[in-house]
Amino acid sequence: MDLKDKNIIYIGGFGGIGQKCIEEFLKKGIKGLFVFDLKENTKVLGYWQETYTSCDICFVTVDVTKTETIETAYKKASDKMGCIDVVVNGCGLMNDRHLDLTIDINLRGVLHSCMIALGYMDKSKGGRGGVIVNISSVAGIQTSGMFAIYSAAKHGVTAFSRAMTNPLYYMHTGVNFITICPGLTETALLENVKDKTTLLEYGQPMAERFLKIKTQPANVCAENIVKAVEINKVGSVWLLDVGTMSEVQMPTLWEPEMK
Repeated sequence: MDLKDKNIIYIGGFGGIGQKCIEEFLKKGIKGLFVFDLKENTKVLGYWQETYTSCDICFVTVDVTKTETIETAYKKASDKMGCIDVVVNGCGLMNDRHLDLTIDINLRGVLHSCMIALGYMDKSKGGRGGVIVNISSVAGIQTSGMFAIYSAAKHGVTAFSRAMTNPLYYMHTGVNFITICPGLTETALLENVKDKTTLLEYGQPMAERFLKIKTQPANVCAENIVKAVEINKVGSVWLLDVGTMSEVQMPTLWEPEMK
């Protein structure tokens, strides 16, 4: 996908990976950008608007746990930009001490965002197709005992993204889904991990090991996310770890026998 003159929505755009990713998109000459997030970062937003004057950059307050705010934000973005080419669902919470919130932010909010986005992007409904990028995690392709609830939510994101590129859907909608699975990335998600494990009383040895795992800078992860969008392979799942990028070949474990 050539990103020049494309319209992009980034949910969670003021997060650690989100900010870096948006900067990479802006360097590609995108036409329109809507940032959806819980709180506005006026300093960062102002910098983008002053630096990338050829792009119309807007912010809308969105709480992904409240579906009506997602719906309102998409309506505003569609009304202003006319069409939506790329959506990135980048909100995330890694804290298994908050079960409902972990599911609501990491899975439920993503599902609602995707379904609402499809209403605007679906070629059979007047859209022009495009790509929805869901930020999952390495914990969304491999289980994590330390963050079992987070891992369950991210597995849900990965499964949903892959399922939505069923040829019967894609041939009508023209909307691709790609899944991004970052390894440990230097963002606020990694702060105080010892206090966020699924079973706090048993998880400390896992937390000690977790803290020794190699990380990657957020800007490097962001560069690879944008590369994956440009490649835009239908239904692809990408592992982005310690600065590297590789497509994950998901196994087929079940072939149904037909009557």
